[in-house]
Amino acid sequence: MLLLTFLVAVAVNFLGYIPLGNINLTTVQISVNRGLKQALYFTGTFAVMDVLITYILMRFAEWFAGHKNWWHFLDYLLIVVFLVMGYMSWHASTHQKKVEYKAHESIRYGIVLGIFNPMQIPFWMIGGTYLISHGWITTEGAGIELFAIGAGLGAFLCLFLFARFARYIQEKFALSARIINRSIAFVFFTLAAIHVLKLLF
Repeated sequence: MLLLTFLVAVAVNFLGYIPLGNINLTTVQISVNRGLKQALYFTGTFAVMDVLITYILMRFAEWFAGHKNWWHFLDYLLIVVFLVMGYMSWHASTHQKKVEYKAHESIRYGIVLGIFNPMQIPFWMIGGTYLISHGWITTEGAGIELFAIGAGLGAFLCLFLFARFARYIQEKFALSARIINRSIAFVFFTLAAIHVLKLLF
């Protein structure tokens, strides 16, 4: 059962990072603007933070589930996050310059986005509760710890593929960083607009 818990966590979190959002788009942006090595620093650090946050969320799942009024606040937070990320992407497309990036910058970025990832709370509150209630994972023994580690591995694998794919697309089609950054900015602004409409209607 522990092995199943680990594998389910890897698969679920891998799939969870496939839809476009602030984390995988940031990974693409770092890979395009700073290179694959910096993207690996970011994804590795983010995955470690993902392990810690997932563990906390799963350990206190019942408490979080009882405070669903927080979820409404998450929509406001997501709008701010998407607008800021969209602005940063657009700014990067209009102010391109050759810069030597250091590892600690991508590591720090991974820590910050790992902690302030508003999508994690509803994802694991709904997904985690579903998996537990249907017997896909166990919370006994080292179950939650293994689940958190598996979730971190799933996040890393998915984000690594995003980083590799971004570099491949950039090289294969000779796309400029400006085009990619503006495309990412457009997606961020669209996601912000979707959340505004969700709150209004």
